[in-house]
Amino acid sequence: MRKLKKASIVALTLITLISCGSGGQPVNAEDFKALGEELKDKFGNDAYYTDFSVSYDESVGVILSVTVTEDPESLQMGEWGMSRGFWEQSSEVTLEIPEGSKASDFMFQLNDKINLEKLGSLVEKSMKQLTSDKNIESPAFEMAYIIFPDNGDVSKANYVVMLEPETGGTSFSYYYKLDGEFINMDY
Repeated sequence: MRKLKKASIVALTLITLISCGSGGQPVNAEDFKALGEELKDKFGNDAYYTDFSVSYDESVGVILSVTVTEDPESLQMGEWGMSRGFWEQSSEVTLEIPEGSKASDFMFQLNDKINLEKLGSLVEKSMKQLTSDKNIESPAFEMAYIIFPDNGDVSKANYVVMLEPETGGTSFSYYYKLDGEFINMDY
């Protein structure tokens, strides 16, 4: 019963995220916290990921894409997408890792090191920076994702935030270290 109540709260939060706020765009730590709760509800607290991205399309809303497994040593992962509140698995992936390695060394978990609330706060920071640096009022969220290195070196993982002017056009990409330190911006 408690799990059902929690799932209902997460679903309501996502519906709110999709239907109001900044046009339904995930733009702050609270929005990304809700996405993290959605992932934990779907895949569990101990799930391992190799890919995570969230994007926003005005006609569809929030689109979440992950490659995930609950059993890293099985080397089997699923590519999943969520849009309009519905999850769908698009494919299965079999990992190949170097002999003598642990599969989990090439994956990440959502925790203190890789944190979706931190990513959400970086979206907010990037929007303010874009407005300040390029005089673009009301930048729109396009996408955010985690770059996790193929060699599994978590210290080389980065967050990426992509924004664009509200009317479309040039994409501006902001790169950050996991601790939130700014790396660079390009467009």
